[in-house]
Amino acid sequence: MRAVIFSADNHITLLHNGAAFFPALIAAIDAARVEIYLETYIFAADETALLVQQALTNAARRGVAVRVIADWLGTGRRRSMSLQQEFLTSGVMYRAFNPWFRRGVARMHRKMCVVDRQISFIGGLNIIDDMVSDDDQRAPLPAPRWDFAVSISGSLVQVIHDELEAQWMRLGEMKLLARLKQFKRTRVITNGAAHGPAAAGLVLRDNLRNRRTIQRAYLQALGHARQSALLTSPYFAPSRKLRRGLEAAARRGVDVTLLLGVGQFRLQDAVSHSYYPKLLKAGVKIVEYRKTALHAKVAVIDDDWATVGSSNFDGLSLFVNQEANVVIRDADFSRALRQQIESGIADGTPMAASAFANQSWRARAWHGTAFFLYRSLMRIITIGNSER
Repeated sequence: MRAVIFSADNHITLLHNGAAFFPALIAAIDAARVEIYLETYIFAADETALLVQQALTNAARRGVAVRVIADWLGTGRRRSMSLQQEFLTSGVMYRAFNPWFRRGVARMHRKMCVVDRQISFIGGLNIIDDMVSDDDQRAPLPAPRWDFAVSISGSLVQVIHDELEAQWMRLGEMKLLARLKQFKRTRVITNGAAHGPAAAGLVLRDNLRNRRTIQRAYLQALGHARQSALLTSPYFAPSRKLRRGLEAAARRGVDVTLLLGVGQFRLQDAVSHSYYPKLLKAGVKIVEYRKTALHAKVAVIDDDWATVGSSNFDGLSLFVNQEANVVIRDADFSRALRQQIESGIADGTPMAASAFANQSWRARAWHGTAFFLYRSLMRIITIGNSER
């Protein structure tokens, strides 16, 4: 089964960090004429997030239909309640995803936006200042959070729009609003002209039809890799299939490098380290990034396959949460993303196979315990989620 359905004639721009992403997002919102859909895991209350909120509010006040979905857990109960009230007074329609865990433990971890069916954004950036940690501490970061998104114009925008529209409907849009949206749909002017050479596809993960789609996309790309594979993730606890896919690629001579974020959660780091010995032994290179918070979920394989999105290489992203990535087949884009990942690798710390082969019994015990706790927790979560 094909993991990705590609659409042609897309123009795709790589956006590195909030310095590139937020001005582009706000400019698109400011130019909106008909409708805006926005999904995010975190919608914070910092200065950057408030600029996005004000742009959405302004759009609604000038008659644009604005629909925002934020994850209840990621955004926080109090912030979600305040957003609900603040957006209500300005005409922005807002929904919190899975409040009080009514839909099980799954979270909406996607980060997407579509404006007037003309331009869309997808990636790993939440609506939060990238100089502030995205955990409960909201502590200052030493440098901007290392992350990526893309802006897209072209044929894929309609695909992304349809998914965002379907998500809104799944969360219970009123019939009257649905009719109004159908009326506004006829007013949208779509541009059928080619925007560029890039073929791209939207890849989703959910608990219905797309349970393994993102993992399958990675496995197919790794299976066809011939020269190199650069993969980046802040949280690393791959499935057995994905781990074996990485090892198999390395063993047949592919230069496989993992750039991984560490330092945010001690237990998560220990879980990640439990995977290192087998991967390093198979020839997979592992580099840890400690300069600032690494939040990017990106990859480039053989300079003709690239992905940017929200999915980490851990059990929550691969088997529980709703996720969204875009897969891109374009040499110029792949080279641009490769350069960014290589700069991150240059700033990172390579892991030596000998250091993990000769680690102390205490370290092995800690990594083993962390792995056991992680696997036990994931088993409980996945069983509980499948019963909903």
